[in-house]
Amino acid sequence: MSVDTHVTTLSAAFDDYPHTLPLKRGEIKSPRVAFTFSDIRPANRFFKPMVRELKFDVSEMAIATYVQAKAYGKPLVLVPATMMGRFQHGTILCNAARPLAPAELAGKRVGVRSYSQTTAVWVRGILENDYGVDLGKVRWVTFEDGHVAEYHEPPGVERAGADKNLLKMLREGELDAAIYGADLPNDPTLTSLIPHAEAAAQTWYARHHVVPINHMVVVTEKLAKSSPQTVKDIYRLLLRAKTAAGLPKAGAIDFLAFGLEACRPALQTIITYALQQRLIPRKIEVDDLFDDTTRALDS
Repeated sequence: MSVDTHVTTLSAAFDDYPHTLPLKRGEIKSPRVAFTFSDIRPANRFFKPMVRELKFDVSEMAIATYVQAKAYGKPLVLVPATMMGRFQHGTILCNAARPLAPAELAGKRVGVRSYSQTTAVWVRGILENDYGVDLGKVRWVTFEDGHVAEYHEPPGVERAGADKNLLKMLREGELDAAIYGADLPNDPTLTSLIPHAEAAAQTWYARHHVVPINHMVVVTEKLAKSSPQTVKDIYRLLLRAKTAAGLPKAGAIDFLAFGLEACRPALQTIITYALQQRLIPRKIEVDDLFDDTTRALDS
């Protein structure tokens, strides 16, 4: 973070979305705050340096990563600004030639990039709480560590070899199913493990009134304490950029919730799932994810 007489310049890490591009292109500006944007891509590649090194002043971050970071005392503060959200039912795939249903997952090998990946937390929570799947009976296969160094995968989780590829293993039957994040493949040989995923997601939404959040925004505790007004400016700039992108579309579900109360249902659910799945060592309250400044932000 650098400061001159008028402008605070912040190091920032955001992926390219319709709602971040107005900010990145300079179409949305502030007389008080400017950004130097990282060129690291995709987003999941800057979560680890943010959690472990506090590499940026402000960063997009997977919400499961942040919940873990908070549980392990990392000096980060959540801003109630959603950068990515989506329904998750269609993100667990199986080979269409060897279809599976949730009730058949016991003893099956399910791959995922990282055990603590946010999409995986959502999917496992849905499978456990809405489909009665015993997660302990599933054979989980991962490909890399999580972002928070203090967290270790549960006993029995298998690490795929360095030469292995998630999609190839799924196609060839080494895996029975796989959970995907933003890299969901458009492959006709694969099908959703949860039947009629889109309709199932709508039914789930009607029952739970939760729009699953994948990524939100965090700032360093140092910035939050030294300049609360700058944090407020960050929030307002992100909200203006979302509005400039025309989101949400008229009549559509808002997958980019802004403000604590709008984010609260999803945050409460992901904390519950994280606790059930032993991703965090203790219960966290939604309000504890924020500080006094960010807790008061609303759209």
